[in-house]
Amino acid sequence: MASVSDVAEPEVPSPEQGGPVDDSQQVSPDLLRAWPLPQPNGTKYARGLVLVVGGSATTPGAAMLAGISALRVGAGRLTLAVAGSVAPHVAVAVPESGVIPLPETDAGCVAGGGAGELLARELERGDAVLVGPGLSDPEGSLQLLTEIAPLIPRETPVVLDAFGLTVLPDADDDTRAALAGHLVATPNSGELARILGEDEVDDVAAAVVEAARRFDAVVGVDSFVASGDRVWELPVGDTGLGTSGSGDVVAGAVLGLLGRGAGREQALVWGKYLHAAAGDALSLRFGRVGYLAGELPAELPLVLRSLRGD
Repeated sequence: MASVSDVAEPEVPSPEQGGPVDDSQQVSPDLLRAWPLPQPNGTKYARGLVLVVGGSATTPGAAMLAGISALRVGAGRLTLAVAGSVAPHVAVAVPESGVIPLPETDAGCVAGGGAGELLARELERGDAVLVGPGLSDPEGSLQLLTEIAPLIPRETPVVLDAFGLTVLPDADDDTRAALAGHLVATPNSGELARILGEDEVDDVAAAVVEAARRFDAVVGVDSFVASGDRVWELPVGDTGLGTSGSGDVVAGAVLGLLGRGAGREQALVWGKYLHAAAGDALSLRFGRVGYLAGELPAELPLVLRSLRGD
């Protein structure tokens, strides 16, 4: 297991319980430099074993983007668990990764039905787990989450994204209890509304705080990250980040930092900042729009180096 940084987190004002968020810690390069990441020393095992579970037959790229992003921020060893029909192709496309084929429906959607048994060893020894990128069916995603949640050790942080997260309110009490206290959530604003049972979210900051409390999680949406009553506000990046696959890069970056030993709050704050800064760097080369999510991961280690996060 990668070691967790013993550097104290910055003090953050606490909003009133249940009320609006009036105070938040503004995230800047200076704040991040004063909150250094664990140093990526040693072998690939010392830098963290990370697992991405997702990648249905029609959307394997989401899991691949997340996994590559995890490696780009310093994770040591990557395993991708994807639909069985595309697993050989993913293994060729991402030679840096081990690949586990998962059960799938006739439509190519990843489902449960034995996934827990296939993933048990990786879940037991992993330093961080991400569930969601590329999952394409809510029923199968819920079955998958129900199978694997009890197998994840309490000390292992779990990132839920996309369908891996939006099915959480429909999960049984045992599944939700198995994830509480070591959960990180990376929804977009629509997914945030879904997990809170709302049609839409008017006050994102207050809704992020509510989701963090309700699911005993660290939650990041748009420019806000919340953990209990602690709130951070980040630069959100320019409009070019609103592109297909961009959210998978965020989730993967957070996963990789967790694998390195960062705490949940630190990993999400740093991960979202790196994503925004990577987009800024690409906008200087391509313009405000037009760059691809697949071009973001290569920028992540450059931003890390500028912040002395390597």
